[in-house]
Amino acid sequence: MIYFIILILAIFLLIYFSSGKIKSIKTGVDEPSYTELLSKEVGFYQKLNQVEKINFERRVVEFLEEINIEGIGTEITKLDRVLIASSAIIPVFGFAEWKYKKLSNVILYPNTFNKDFQFEGNSERNIMGMVGSGYMNGQMLLSRVALYHGFSKSSGKENAAIHEFVHLLDKSDGEIDGIPENLMAHEYSIPWLRMMQEELKRIKYGKSDINPYALTNEAEFFAVASEYFFSKPDQFQNKHPELYEQLRRIFGLQEN
Repeated sequence: MIYFIILILAIFLLIYFSSGKIKSIKTGVDEPSYTELLSKEVGFYQKLNQVEKINFERRVVEFLEEINIEGIGTEITKLDRVLIASSAIIPVFGFAEWKYKKLSNVILYPNTFNKDFQFEGNSERNIMGMVGSGYMNGQMLLSRVALYHGFSKSSGKENAAIHEFVHLLDKSDGEIDGIPENLMAHEYSIPWLRMMQEELKRIKYGKSDINPYALTNEAEFFAVASEYFFSKPDQFQNKHPELYEQLRRIFGLQEN
């Protein structure tokens, strides 16, 4: 009987240590948690207090549970998911219950792509992201290269993923026009329009440090200015105090 018990124990230990080795070989080191990735990669999160960080983490998880993320020509990593979710949460962090009701899917390309969604070859590939329309309604397309650059130390005033999520916010009232009526109190609409037009003139004549792509139209101005606002808030406040205050109100953020 005792030999039988010893045999069972030996088999159990063999299985235990073997499975441990397989697991170690397969996974290597443990994957970092969402908290670790946010702490390392997302400047907006790093500046939050502890209660706000917990709230941000919760909303990242909720976004990832509600929105499908898929890769075209690439595998989706945990860092991809965290950065995409952060790009979505940052512009609406001031609105506790905000949901992207008109978004179902985020499609990640490994590189920039063209209007035919090609990301390889010699074709002109200059699109970093876009909000789908028509048969692509409910979809957002992003470039991983642009996504990672937006959260890098060399990003400057640019964050393509935040840019696209701001377009989606703008679209939530039915039209992408640079006036996010679902976020903005009615009395601020006219001052915001006037402010946009004045700053667009300064950009046109080279008297503003806002990306000239903002000259495309009011919708692009709103998205470009928002990238700057979230990427370099202190610099934006210093150089554009009135725009900063208006965007702070639009995004429901508290004063510094």
